[in-house]
Amino acid sequence: MFDLDGTLLDTLGDLAEAANLMLAELGRPRRTPAEIHRFVGKGIGNLVWRCLSEGGSAATGFETAAALEIFRRCYTQVNGQHTRAYPGVPELLALLDARGMKMAVVTNKATVFTLPLLKQFGFERHFGALVCGDTLAVRKPDPATVQYACAQLGVAPQNALMIGDSANDAFAARAAGMPVLLVTYGYSEGMPVEEIECDGRLGSMGEVLEYLA
Repeated sequence: MFDLDGTLLDTLGDLAEAANLMLAELGRPRRTPAEIHRFVGKGIGNLVWRCLSEGGSAATGFETAAALEIFRRCYTQVNGQHTRAYPGVPELLALLDARGMKMAVVTNKATVFTLPLLKQFGFERHFGALVCGDTLAVRKPDPATVQYACAQLGVAPQNALMIGDSANDAFAARAAGMPVLLVTYGYSEGMPVEEIECDGRLGSMGEVLEYLA
């Protein structure tokens, strides 16, 4: 089970550009890449709310809903333009696929934004299951997300492995009885990865093979 943003793909450039296009349209001040980095993790609704509210008065539900529609439009325009795969990711996925490993993506990103990215990088062929932020009524850290992916692959949670970058991934996996590894290069919502309980930390995707061995 792989998380997407901050684990397989570095999407921060696109998210930051879309967020600042949204804020400009709303007459709000720009956010720095470092701020956007901290806001990523619980889906675009949370990202938009934090862009509007953090450091000031909290945005109302109506303001957030209106801003969310603007963000979706802006993100659709830029999705994939600045995104890159992290080093070692294409090679790892191809190798695991060649070994017959069942794989899934479990992300809080909406399907409409996730699928184009997977297709852009040619990753969609590697995954037998895809769980996005709008697949179920819940999102990570709810364990139902990884449990659903396991059911789609026909694998028991205790025989699966979650690889992510944040507490959302760790909490979802642990609650499902699944081991979890966290990459140290991801987003993690401003929480140091070293402070998140997990079964191991990865400095690069190449280290996944060492863990599996």
